[in-house]
Amino acid sequence: MAPRPAWKGYLKLSLVTCAVELTNVVTHTERVSFRILNRKTGNTVKRIYVDAQTGKPLADGDEIKGYELDDGDFVHIDEDEIEAVQIESSHTMNLDGFVDKASIQQIYLDTPYYVAPADKVSEEAFAVIRDAMAGKKMAGLARIVLYSRERPVVIEPLGKGMVLTTLRYDNTVRQPDSVFGEIKAVKTDQEMTDLAELIIDKKKAKFDPSKFDDKYEDALLELIRAKKAGKKAPKAQAAPKPSNVVNLFDALKKSLSSDSGSTKASSAKAKPVAKRAKPKAAAPKRKSA
Repeated sequence: MAPRPAWKGYLKLSLVTCAVELTNVVTHTERVSFRILNRKTGNTVKRIYVDAQTGKPLADGDEIKGYELDDGDFVHIDEDEIEAVQIESSHTMNLDGFVDKASIQQIYLDTPYYVAPADKVSEEAFAVIRDAMAGKKMAGLARIVLYSRERPVVIEPLGKGMVLTTLRYDNTVRQPDSVFGEIKAVKTDQEMTDLAELIIDKKKAKFDPSKFDDKYEDALLELIRAKKAGKKAPKAQAAPKPSNVVNLFDALKKSLSSDSGSTKASSAKAKPVAKRAKPKAAAPKRKSA
């Protein structure tokens, strides 16, 4: 069964337009999910709206959205009034600029969607826009109203289709300096950096998402199987927590010698580490910062 599109509308490049549909890249159908039950009866429960003042539940159709004003009053807004709000990006993604995708900082990238032509008539125009962007190695910028919010997006070719990624607004993103600003500048020892680079070389691999496994999900399934069989829940074995490194240089050397790695072991020989200089008699032993 084909996934249900998250959005249908048009993709526009100047006077060239084609009908497209967006499909979620991410699916959660295979994840373990739980329902809330009544512990005494075992029956499922449901959520209901309750009047905060009277405590009485609302009848179907009695709920309405409200926007709170500064004085505490609310402006009542019906669902159909919200749906009636239409701007160009409600139905059309206008490619009004092009950038190198690599120039967009990772912190602004949000949610990806597949973009595909919505009908046979649109396939040729869709392919022209896609191939033109691929030829110039550029990604298009546009806007789209998705889930009752207008969102900036970046669109780029992906095989026979395209992928759209919603972008975060600048005023919603904490800038790196607000978090990293208090990190003190540290002058690293080149010899220790070389050792760390050798460890990275030994662990070098090709990106293969099929090898990712969700160990927490596996543990949940083990718990479910045990409970289904009438057994006690498996005893949780907490993973040992690492401690701060006391001697960074020794830790790096031990990591290099004990790490089996996944690539050529000869990589360690490709870039030999310079011999560690003997400290002067009065100099203290090296310790981590």
